[in-house]
Amino acid sequence: MDVMEFMRDHQAYFEDYVTRSTYHSNAIEGSTLSYAETYAILWNDNSMKVTATARELYEAINHKHALGIATGELSASLSERFIKDIARDINRNISEVDDYRRVQVVIRGAEHMPPAPNQVNQLMMQLVWEYNHDEGEDPFLREAKFHIRFERTHPFEDGNGRTGRILINRGLMRAGLAPVVIPVEERAAYMEALARSDYEGLAAMFCRLSEAEAERMERFADAG
Repeated sequence: MDVMEFMRDHQAYFEDYVTRSTYHSNAIEGSTLSYAETYAILWNDNSMKVTATARELYEAINHKHALGIATGELSASLSERFIKDIARDINRNISEVDDYRRVQVVIRGAEHMPPAPNQVNQLMMQLVWEYNHDEGEDPFLREAKFHIRFERTHPFEDGNGRTGRILINRGLMRAGLAPVVIPVEERAAYMEALARSDYEGLAAMFCRLSEAEAERMERFADAG
């Protein structure tokens, strides 16, 4: 399936996907914006009064922009420079992120302690190299492995979750598969898979959500 071609041909689905992806990804990180408020911000709907902090406003706008960049060109292999560009866009007007972190960070609510900053460059170089050499692997398992290792490395000071979830969908769409929208209602199961490094469990979640998204795309196609 050429997902990008479908999105170009079905504007209603494109807006639906971008809004859901932005709303749920930000909600997973604690944003209080409603779905309707997210839609209004992303598509300049002035008919609705939006109550949002400056950070929440930029989180929504930045996610839409980063998602467009990530899925706009799918032919190139994944690169560290590309990952850094997505993280920079995710954090625009929120925090200065233009490279890997130089300080130790902690993940709220997690037992896992991310590696020391002097290890991040080597870990990310190895992660991207292995990802690009695993193209024959089941795409859902491939994305699950990369996502868990990326999140446990926590390469940036901020925006790791949002950046990582955008990268999942770039990989799936590059493989000709429907993207996934991890619903905030499944946050606990998603976070548990990350905490336990449950590659197979997360891959199964991705597969289920991608199949559901493909069915949603079919309904939009049938609606014209």
